[in-house]
Amino acid sequence: MQAVREMTEPAVRFVKRRRDPVAVQTLRSAAAATVAYVIAVRLSPEAAPLTAPLTALLVVQVTLYSTLTTGLRRVNSVVTGVVLAILFSLLVGLTWWSLGLLILSSLIVGHLVRVDEFVPEVAISAMLVLGVTTHGDTAWARIVETLIGAVVGMGFNLLLAPPVWVEEAGESIEELARRVRQLMLRIGEEAAEGPPSERAAARLHEARRLDHDIYEVDADLRQAEDSLRLNPRVREGLLHRIVLRTGLDTLEICTVVLRVLARTLTDLSKERGPGRLFARETGAVFEQLLSEIADAVVSFAVLVTTSTSANAESAEERLASELRQAAATRDRLAELLFEEARRDARQWQLLGAVLTEVNRILDEMDTEHRTRRLFEELDRHSREQRERLPRLTRLRDRLRLPQRLRRNRHGASSRS
Repeated sequence: MQAVREMTEPAVRFVKRRRDPVAVQTLRSAAAATVAYVIAVRLSPEAAPLTAPLTALLVVQVTLYSTLTTGLRRVNSVVTGVVLAILFSLLVGLTWWSLGLLILSSLIVGHLVRVDEFVPEVAISAMLVLGVTTHGDTAWARIVETLIGAVVGMGFNLLLAPPVWVEEAGESIEELARRVRQLMLRIGEEAAEGPPSERAAARLHEARRLDHDIYEVDADLRQAEDSLRLNPRVREGLLHRIVLRTGLDTLEICTVVLRVLARTLTDLSKERGPGRLFARETGAVFEQLLSEIADAVVSFAVLVTTSTSANAESAEERLASELRQAAATRDRLAELLFEEARRDARQWQLLGAVLTEVNRILDEMDTEHRTRRLFEELDRHSREQRERLPRLTRLRDRLRLPQRLRRNRHGASSRS
């Protein structure tokens, strides 16, 4: 049995690796560059037409949307650079000052023709063409090779759909939620024990570092959003994008409020001195509340990253149950904080701020609040699309009208 397991493990790892988007992207890029070179060898007058595989390698991006937009910008940048080089070669030739002037002109023109990140490519193409003897032949060959590479790169993403990066973005969101949970647990535990101000300040610094984590998750999410655009393998790409984006927005708001809560506890620890931050019972309830909120944060992340409706329904029920439990604990904490404020009114503002901040986190994760947010985002996107593409929207409405009429007739006939 052990021998069979050892024999099958490599096959299992290979199958899993084949489904890894990074591995898929690597194979697609290598294949596209190779095909572009084979085609360029037959069509280009150059002995080694490496511009074609280079262009294909750069054009085959991680998503179909970025491939289409990047390919057009790259072709534009190369052709612009070649045209500038031809003009300079006819007028002044290659000298140190003409090279500098060419680079300056290429960078300026690159911004004017809106090639974005390929502005340096305009200058690179111009320098490569200007530095050879037969300008016309080299320019034509470079344009041909660039077009071959761009066409092959776009063709690969049109015929072989690129990987969808939703799962990776979901893992990043869940990992962020787990880091938030760990920080909440530490804050609750130390607050119940009555930490010195130095430990409270350390938790505040840790909460501030979550901003960097959010930035990284946002980058993963933008990649996932691009992978859903124009992808034939995805049916409800818009809904997926909105669910993930609004979910990350909610987690970001929770981390901001958590940072404010950490600051409030830091100020409160300075006011209270070396003693306990709360009364013993209040500290225990506060620790329990943060523990319940921390679990709800993870459940919320699982909910927004769940793909199937059955799992989403189960995750929503679990989140609602955890939020109800946290709300009950919050009410108990409010009573205890009120009693503390009555005994010592000097810190009533900080004690009230603690309650306000945990309330805000609970409100952000509320299921009804999230449902309203999703509908608002869907309506906003539909409205923006109608304003941006009015003709396409009217055409789509005309195509859908006969379908609605047929459904109405069918419904009326079945009722009769």
